Amino acid sequence: MTEPITVDLSILYENTDTAKLSALDSYVRKAQEIAGEGHDVVLTGAGPVWLYLKIAHALHGKARKLIYRSPVTGDVVIFDHTPD
Repeated sequence: MTEPITVDLSILYENTDTAKLSALDSYVRKAQEIAGEGHDVVLTGAGPVWLYLKIAHALHGKARKLIYRSPVTGDVVIFDHTPD
Protein backbone atom coordinates (compact mmCIF):
# COMPACT_ATOMS: atom_id res chain seq x y z
CA MET A 1 0.00 0.00 0.00
CA THR A 2 1.26 3.48 -0.82
CA GLU A 3 1.60 6.30 1.67
CA PRO A 4 -1.37 8.67 1.85
CA ILE A 5 -1.10 12.05 0.20
CA THR A 6 -1.03 14.88 2.73
CA VAL A 7 -2.85 18.12 2.04
CA ASP A 8 -1.71 20.80 4.50
CA LEU A 9 -4.51 23.35 4.40
CA SER A 10 -2.24 26.16 5.57
CA ILE A 11 -0.33 26.03 2.26
CA LEU A 12 -3.53 26.76 0.36
CA TYR A 13 -3.50 30.33 1.65
CA GLU A 14 0.21 30.75 2.40
CA ASN A 15 0.44 34.13 0.68
CA THR A 16 -2.07 35.70 3.07
CA ASP A 17 -2.37 35.76 6.86
CA THR A 18 -5.74 34.02 6.91
CA ALA A 19 -7.96 32.03 4.59
CA LYS A 20 -10.44 34.14 2.65
CA LEU A 21 -13.91 33.02 1.62
CA SER A 22 -13.46 34.96 -1.62
CA ALA A 23 -10.61 32.58 -2.57
CA LEU A 24 -12.47 29.37 -1.70
CA ASP A 25 -12.67 28.09 -5.28
CA SER A 26 -8.92 28.51 -5.63
CA TYR A 27 -8.30 26.56 -2.41
CA VAL A 28 -10.53 23.73 -3.62
CA ARG A 29 -8.70 23.52 -6.96
CA LYS A 30 -5.30 23.44 -5.23
CA ALA A 31 -6.40 20.74 -2.78
CA GLN A 32 -7.84 18.62 -5.59
CA GLU A 33 -4.60 18.95 -7.57
CA ILE A 34 -2.52 17.84 -4.59
CA ALA A 35 -4.86 14.97 -3.70
CA GLY A 36 -5.27 13.58 -7.20
CA GLU A 37 -7.78 10.80 -7.87
CA GLY A 38 -8.29 7.53 -6.03
CA HIS A 39 -5.71 8.02 -3.27
CA ASP A 40 -5.83 7.93 0.51
CA VAL A 41 -5.64 11.57 1.59
CA VAL A 42 -4.77 13.19 4.93
CA LEU A 43 -6.03 16.71 5.70
CA THR A 44 -3.94 18.56 8.24
CA GLY A 45 -2.53 22.00 9.06
CA ALA A 46 -3.86 25.26 10.40
CA GLY A 47 -7.12 26.34 8.84
CA PRO A 48 -10.64 27.42 9.66
CA VAL A 49 -13.35 24.81 10.11
CA TRP A 50 -15.25 26.03 7.05
CA LEU A 51 -12.19 25.36 4.89
CA TYR A 52 -11.79 21.82 6.25
CA LEU A 53 -15.46 21.12 5.60
CA LYS A 54 -15.39 22.48 2.04
CA ILE A 55 -12.21 20.59 1.12
CA ALA A 56 -13.54 17.36 2.64
CA HIS A 57 -16.74 17.75 0.62
CA ALA A 58 -14.77 18.53 -2.57
CA LEU A 59 -12.61 15.41 -2.14
CA HIS A 60 -15.56 13.07 -1.65
CA GLY A 61 -15.79 10.93 -4.76
CA LYS A 62 -12.17 11.73 -5.65
CA ALA A 63 -10.25 10.37 -2.66
CA ARG A 64 -10.49 6.71 -1.76
CA LYS A 65 -10.11 7.45 1.95
CA LEU A 66 -10.03 10.78 3.78
CA ILE A 67 -8.38 11.23 7.15
CA TYR A 68 -8.25 14.30 9.40
CA ARG A 69 -5.00 14.51 11.35
CA SER A 70 -4.22 16.80 14.29
CA PRO A 71 -1.82 16.63 17.23
CA VAL A 72 -4.82 16.64 19.58
CA THR A 73 -7.02 13.98 17.98
CA GLY A 74 -4.53 11.94 16.02
CA ASP A 75 -6.05 10.39 12.90
CA VAL A 76 -9.82 10.53 12.43
CA VAL A 77 -11.29 8.77 9.37
CA ILE A 78 -13.81 11.03 7.65
CA PHE A 79 -14.75 8.50 4.96
CA ASP A 80 -13.35 5.24 3.67
CA HIS A 81 -14.42 3.83 0.32
CA THR A 82 -11.92 1.00 0.24
CA PRO A 83 -13.42 -2.41 -0.36
CA ASP A 84 -13.45 -4.75 2.63
